[in-house]
Amino acid sequence: MRASLIQIAVDPDESVNSRRARAASLVRAQSGADLVVLPELWTTGAFAYELFDAEAESLAGPTHDVMAKAACDAGVWLHAGSIVERDPDGTLYNTALVFSPAGELVRTYRKIHRFGFDKGEAVMMGAGRELATVVLPDTTVGLATCYDLRFPELFRGLVDAGAETLVVSAGWPERRRAHWTLLAQARAVENQAYVLACATAGTHAGVPQSGHSIVVDPWGEVLGEAGAGEEVLMVELDPGKVGETREQFPALKDRVL
Repeated sequence: MRASLIQIAVDPDESVNSRRARAASLVRAQSGADLVVLPELWTTGAFAYELFDAEAESLAGPTHDVMAKAACDAGVWLHAGSIVERDPDGTLYNTALVFSPAGELVRTYRKIHRFGFDKGEAVMMGAGRELATVVLPDTTVGLATCYDLRFPELFRGLVDAGAETLVVSAGWPERRRAHWTLLAQARAVENQAYVLACATAGTHAGVPQSGHSIVVDPWGEVLGEAGAGEEVLMVELDPGKVGETREQFPALKDRVL
């Protein structure tokens, strides 16, 4: 199973429409991959709070249309990162979109843990309430977004729901990059699952981004890691390794809580 993580750069001088078109071109270039992943809020930048309201869109908005066609053209499963979704009641959500190789929107995930404490996303957006998984031909994928990575209970819930591959779409700041790597490996080891963590490059509203998208196997081994700039990280995964790991070292069977 081949996965491609597109670590796109967010340049404040590039229009959102131009970045959508560029991201779609990068997705199409991954034809032959099984799963393609984009980062969190790559249209606006995860820290560009002043753009959230102006760039909010419906689930059937412009990002949906561009990404649906790109997924279909490339013939890939596409985790299109997340958008600022405007619900019909006016509430904003940080919402991930997953498309099938036919270009059909098959799953959404509204970010549960909002970052910012008493400002930014934490006060501007509603909180998601439901865990989300997607069944692919070779694996079941559990969805998480950025700050979710700090909350292991969410990942336990995804594993209980059948997840073998955990995909984290993020706009993670460079100043906490050490946490990014540590937590990605911890989530893989404790859940005996693959972790595919896709971050952004560039600068969001003056906040330098970590880059360093990373893929970790069920034993915690790093299979691939990007650098700091815009890059496509391609990694081959063995879907059978999750079951083998859980059988060889059946720690999950000893859970008490």
